[in-house]
Amino acid sequence: MKRKQFEPLEIDTFETAVFPFPKHSHTYYEMIYIFKGCGNHHINQIVIPYKTGDLYLISPEDEHFFDIKKSTRFCFIKFNDSYFQNNRHLSPDNFSPASPMDIMRNSSLKEEKLIFDEPCKTILKRTVENIVEYNKFNKVSDSPIIFFQVLSLFGLIREVSAKFLNIKVSHDTLKKDDLISYIHQNIYKPELIRIAAIAKNFNISETYFGAYFKRNFEVSYRKYITDYKLKLIERRILAGQMTIKQIAFEFGFTDESHLTNYFKKLMKINPSDYKLQHTL
Repeated sequence: MKRKQFEPLEIDTFETAVFPFPKHSHTYYEMIYIFKGCGNHHINQIVIPYKTGDLYLISPEDEHFFDIKKSTRFCFIKFNDSYFQNNRHLSPDNFSPASPMDIMRNSSLKEEKLIFDEPCKTILKRTVENIVEYNKFNKVSDSPIIFFQVLSLFGLIREVSAKFLNIKVSHDTLKKDDLISYIHQNIYKPELIRIAAIAKNFNISETYFGAYFKRNFEVSYRKYITDYKLKLIERRILAGQMTIKQIAFEFGFTDESHLTNYFKKLMKINPSDYKLQHTL
């Protein structure tokens, strides 16, 4: 089921003990802020526990729903491509190396929970409250004030994502940010994260890339890819939403046996025993 929206920007807030929608996708983008409550957010076969103060990003490619454990008050900030196109004249030219649409589609920002520390946590809450309050009296989609509030949310997301990706915010952030975003978005396509492919995409030497990566991220590229891919596979195994065959297909393994051997070599245990071990 795809939910549709025709307004460039809409705000929806409600509290419920049972989420009213089954697993679904959208024709639009959604930022979902949790004012209060807790439970599990199911997105793209991943299960992530949620609590008060969390923020989630949903794009048209995503499927999701919430399994509510404690009555939850949600705020849905819903927008489509035309919202940013219509307000292009208000957008700072150098706001971010990635556009709002790129940020919303970044799979790494869905695989990892966004952790907002102070003062970002309080700024996030107040910004969402400002948007909700304005929506009570005026049409949000036409408001420059609300547009800048929405841009500030993307600024917070960029700052937080830089922290959990271990990227230092500096004059060199642009290149590093682009590189790590490319890797995370293509982790499911082995041919696109080979050094030759990355070197070609970023127009750098293959021999230079390894030294550059280690200097900037303090770990070898090979180990980074192995650790990140393994973490994603572990999460899918424990979530129990996908078969080993489905996980193998998602990550570009030749078959189920290939993934099982890969996992066992690194973890010293096969996937089924690993899941059993962590569910006892």
